[in-house]
Amino acid sequence: MNSRVVYINSQDFENEVLRNALPVLVDFYSEDCPPCTALAPIFERMAETYDGQMKFVRVFRQHNRQLAEKYNIKSSPTLLFFNNGEEVCSRLTGYISKPELRETIEGVLGGYCLRKEREKIHCDVLILGAGPAGLSAAIYAARAKLLTIAVDEGVPGGQVSTTFHVANYPGTNGVIRGMDLMENMKKQAVDFGAQMDDMKELLEVNLEGEEKYVKAEDTDYYAKAVIIATGATPRKLPAEGERDFRGRGVHYCATCDGAMYQDADILVVGGGNSAMDEAVFLTRYAKHVTIVHHLDHFNASKAAQDEVLKNPNISVIWDSQIKKINGENFVKSVIIENVKTKEVRELETEGLFVYIGMQPKTDLFRGKVGLDENGYIITDGDMRTNVPGVYAAGDVRKKEIRQIATAVGDGTVAGIMVERFINRK
Repeated sequence: MNSRVVYINSQDFENEVLRNALPVLVDFYSEDCPPCTALAPIFERMAETYDGQMKFVRVFRQHNRQLAEKYNIKSSPTLLFFNNGEEVCSRLTGYISKPELRETIEGVLGGYCLRKEREKIHCDVLILGAGPAGLSAAIYAARAKLLTIAVDEGVPGGQVSTTFHVANYPGTNGVIRGMDLMENMKKQAVDFGAQMDDMKELLEVNLEGEEKYVKAEDTDYYAKAVIIATGATPRKLPAEGERDFRGRGVHYCATCDGAMYQDADILVVGGGNSAMDEAVFLTRYAKHVTIVHHLDHFNASKAAQDEVLKNPNISVIWDSQIKKINGENFVKSVIIENVKTKEVRELETEGLFVYIGMQPKTDLFRGKVGLDENGYIITDGDMRTNVPGVYAAGDVRKKEIRQIATAVGDGTVAGIMVERFINRK
């Protein structure tokens, strides 16, 4: 346990947080919360970096419910920033990246940041991203005795680590937790010799020439070949008030936040497999789940649709989209518009979970590799991009099906093709 991180209870809050001479960052965390587990090492790393400038405090939410309710904490993890006894800056919640946290901390501190001297690292294969695709590529590349480094802006595992259970991954015994599946993949890659550089913010890339260059916050990487496996992130709900109520009734991870809605009436937005799976999962806690979908039919698999439509605790509002989210400190209602009749009505709800697709994490690669109109990387069947020595795998590339198994397949192909590319050189 990091001695720079202080664990407190409600009775300590005033002295440790409100009366502290330093700015204070408070993490309200929970058990069995994948984003909390992912955030913990980032939180500790930040505590080391900003030691003496900011106090880092953690509060176990389940044992301090009154304090959490006082500050309207409805999801885990939720980060609050205090200065001179007052909450400052925007809250952070859910799956929080290191760059997002660092930027907010520096905003609180006025932009001052301590950085260690830059390190230069040369390798055979540099893998950007350590989700299923990146870890699979690392397994094959490292097993081929290539010096392999996987760099991730968070911790290895990607979005799968936040999945409550995986029921369709081949070879597993029925159901496996996403966190456990990713930990197995990471261990296998490391056992073959791959190096994991986690919590590295990527700033710049130059993919031309014989030696590829990637600039991270404190490290310069040079590689003979690069595999881009940065994945995708949930698409945000395009409704007025979404940003204001994010973490205060608007959520993107049922596994993370569903337990807070015991006996509540909640909404799920979307019509694909994720929306179906999470709606069913949320009935473990909620009294009733209403799915809002902009079409008159679902896009999910027949099996997923059947499970939803046969569930008495789930209802559906078709041909509709959410235009506005209302509330004070927390969501109270939404404004829904029928896309066909244009009828507008208000619907009371205690929270909503959004599953309306993904967007690729490719901003860093615009102008560097070929992208389609939606920002996905274009590859051939061997995962090659239009730049020699640069490959892409997983959800970040243009393809029809995005599953854990297909990401693993992409990573496998990329890892083998990288070995052949380097051997030819």
